[in-house]
Amino acid sequence: MKVLVATEKPFAKAAIDGIRSIVEGAGATLALLEKYDNVEALYAAVADADALIVRSDKVTKEVIAHAKQLKVVVRAGAGYDNLDLAACTERGIIAMNTPGQNSNAVAELALGMMVFMARNEFHAGTGSELKGKTLGIHAYGNVGRLVANIAKGFGMHIIAFDPFVTAEKMAEEGVEAVATVEELYSKSNYVSLHIPATEQTKKSINYDLLNRMPKGGCLVNTARKEVIHEEDMVRLLTDREDLKYVTDIAAGNQAELNEKFGLRVFATPKKMGAETAEANINAGLAAATQSIGYLKDGIDKFRVN
Repeated sequence: MKVLVATEKPFAKAAIDGIRSIVEGAGATLALLEKYDNVEALYAAVADADALIVRSDKVTKEVIAHAKQLKVVVRAGAGYDNLDLAACTERGIIAMNTPGQNSNAVAELALGMMVFMARNEFHAGTGSELKGKTLGIHAYGNVGRLVANIAKGFGMHIIAFDPFVTAEKMAEEGVEAVATVEELYSKSNYVSLHIPATEQTKKSINYDLLNRMPKGGCLVNTARKEVIHEEDMVRLLTDREDLKYVTDIAAGNQAELNEKFGLRVFATPKKMGAETAEANINAGLAAATQSIGYLKDGIDKFRVN
């Protein structure tokens, strides 16, 4: 069995050491393709791999076509829109993610972004506090729950919308469920966004929804840029001079947003959500464990296709 780790942005050494221990401890061979600068290198490396572990690297139908022995691909992270699920399914390849492994890192970043915007990006001038404000969690999954838990320490009132989580479950965790996404935005001083990018959600965060936010509202996006209707965002921030937008995924029109709206918008220079040593190691080890688990025992608990 051969497990290939293909990462343009490599794992930390501690993560690779752990991955190697898991893979070789199971009697498999570990191959590394790091900092590669052309897709042909990936085509060649994956040709005889039984398992493929990636981070943000794109596993396209062309990659799949070159992977003659591939049985499983694992994305080390929660999002998996970099995997061509249709191509994997057509070839009978199992695709997985590693949910929860970088959730705390993303949640801490979301709260840091709220403080950053509340304090005028640390520029001179009077800011505001998070205490007493209402935080709306849009999608109450692994990250959403952690955001809620951290925000309670700031003294925020937490509400959430997620059609897949019952109001009773949220209440047990000290969170108030709202019935509709429109209600969530209407009641929230801050909205922390955690929805995936799907055909149903792309561009769903639009003018009509965001315009429901109270005066001084702020949208915090640590999810995906595709869920934001970027043209609507320009129109909204033009019409509503009180609103703010902070994102971990720069918009396609980020330069325009920065030029027009100054301290009311901010995007991290690169996606920072999972950029902690702990998240890097956790996701890598989970990906290795899942790869070996499938190859040896057919375990596909985190299958996404």
